[in-house]
Amino acid sequence: MINQENIKKAARILLGGSLILAGIGHLTFARREFQAQVPDPIPLKKDDTVVYSGIVEIALGSTLILTDEEHQKTIGKVAAAFFTAVFPGNISQYVKRRSMPGLDTDLKRFVRLFFQPVLVFWALKSTDNV
Repeated sequence: MINQENIKKAARILLGGSLILAGIGHLTFARREFQAQVPDPIPLKKDDTVVYSGIVEIALGSTLILTDEEHQKTIGKVAAAFFTAVFPGNISQYVKRRSMPGLDTDLKRFVRLFFQPVLVFWALKSTDNV
């Protein structure tokens, strides 16, 4: 039987898996492309920023999947804060017209900006914060 708790759990696992995949991309196959998102004012080397954010994504994704009910609200808030924190990178990519696979037009990069609030809501909703 499908109930609201099962849907939230599936949503949390899907979000966690997506974060893990993105984190692996940051560290391997899409590392150079993710550097295009790093805003120039960030005081770290672009590659370092990509590596650190990839590690955080893998950790967040794993925690979303593996966390117990007692800590889900906290990790949901942390994930939502992370999605908020990386949003300037998405804006920078759009403004500077920097492409990466799947985001190779101005329209695609623009539409992506509207997906970030969805990720914030997803993190909060799937962990009972909303």
